[in-house]
Amino acid sequence: MSPNVHGPSKRRCWAVTAPGLEKVTAGELAALGISTGEIEPGGVAFAATDEEIFAANLWLRSASRVIVRIAEFKVTAFHELERAARGVPWGSFLKAGDTARLRVTCKKSKLYHSDAVAERVEQSITKAVQGIVIAGGGDAVADDDDADENDAQLFVVRLLHNVCTISVDSSGALLHRRGYRLATAKAPIRETLAAGILLALGWEGTTPLIDPLCGSGTIAIEAAMIARRMAPGQRRAFVCERWPGAPVGRFATLRAEAFAKVLLFAPVPLVASDRDAGAITAAAANAERAGVAADISLHHRALSALEAPTGPGLVLVNPPYGARIGEAAPLRNLYAQLGNVVRAKCGGWSFAMCSAERSLEAQVKLPFRDVLRIRNGGIPVRVVCAQIPTRE
Repeated sequence: MSPNVHGPSKRRCWAVTAPGLEKVTAGELAALGISTGEIEPGGVAFAATDEEIFAANLWLRSASRVIVRIAEFKVTAFHELERAARGVPWGSFLKAGDTARLRVTCKKSKLYHSDAVAERVEQSITKAVQGIVIAGGGDAVADDDDADENDAQLFVVRLLHNVCTISVDSSGALLHRRGYRLATAKAPIRETLAAGILLALGWEGTTPLIDPLCGSGTIAIEAAMIARRMAPGQRRAFVCERWPGAPVGRFATLRAEAFAKVLLFAPVPLVASDRDAGAITAAAANAERAGVAADISLHHRALSALEAPTGPGLVLVNPPYGARIGEAAPLRNLYAQLGNVVRAKCGGWSFAMCSAERSLEAQVKLPFRDVLRIRNGGIPVRVVCAQIPTRE
């Protein structure tokens, strides 16, 4: 059976997200004028031109990766796979001297050996484009979040119920890598999660924000980028820019237009503090690299010393959960103090936090509602929000 290869005008795409952020990413795509299709656990389907694919990489704050479906065919034997793979337009995404890597999964299919599938696909790639280097010595490569992916073109090969789907990654390094976070404190929150939480809470950079347990500053930095209208990917490259025949001139224009939209300064106060001096040092360095150091008021101080700007606004924290940094019981005082401080100093504000333990959450003594269910560092986390009562 010959492959169904998708043409260049509108490509079938998939925005990969952390579980729980799918609707947030769908909303971002809609805001870019890109129509979305099915929303499933772990991602959002959409159709896009090459320019829209670049724009998605440039602007999506909550997505991890954007992949493009380039072929789909039914196979039950290796000779069928070899024949169909020869029809995939590898040369549209690779040129001589490039490095390619594969991620192969096989489920409920007659071809169930992922390394054997990878070998056949690799052969079709090297025959189609001369001088290609296959990363990993010919073995199927797992999708390692911490791997340096900038120099290798990833192809995702999935066999499910004897249907082989081949996709090409358009992002390169995962999209949470904005390029600013080199220094981290304990239990950092990923950039895409921080931005996704802000968007899910409806925070658009028009009201003040406080993070009194800021760690390396990711929440405040992502908030500053939202408030300044900064595209999260404007300071990094994407692998789709290297595709043969890519409209690189148009890509450059889209990037220039993104820079032109950036506000000179954040229109609202953004306050971040931590009692750990090392965390504040890391946050300051990260904010400087992100270009938002002047927008964030950073303070080395105890939680009890919190000073809120004129509000109301949003207090957002990612406190220690107990599962990774320490046991839950010793943290009860921290959560109770957090509740005492925000009730005393932030009346009328919204308060949101990441919560992995309901007994700790209860110490804050606010009427929380669930906003999101996500995982942070492998830990199931609920993002909860409440209105802080105004003190009489």
